[in-house]
Amino acid sequence: MVPLVAFQLLSAALFAIGIYGVMARRSAVLIVMSIELMLNAVNINLIAAASHLEGTGRWANFDGHIIAIFIITVAAAEVGLGMAIILRMYRNRSTVNVDEINLMKW
Repeated sequence: MVPLVAFQLLSAALFAIGIYGVMARRSAVLIVMSIELMLNAVNINLIAAASHLEGTGRWANFDGHIIAIFIITVAAAEVGLGMAIILRMYRNRSTVNVDEINLMKW
């Protein structure tokens, strides 16, 4: 059995890569992909913790799995909405560079 620390290190590494992607990238599509990477890192951590830790109650061993399914559902809705907004911005401004999009500025 793989120890829990290995999954936590993998999750931390993926989360750090996602944060770097959000902070360093200028393309809105790459920022959305980095956010998805961070959400998947959280899912890995939740599922690994749920499978390694003993709990009490009826759904104790599946709590991480259930929360991960909710995160996947919210992430799918977020990607759909985010890509629709990005597509609309590209049609209006012909760019997806977040530095060049100033729709909210006066």
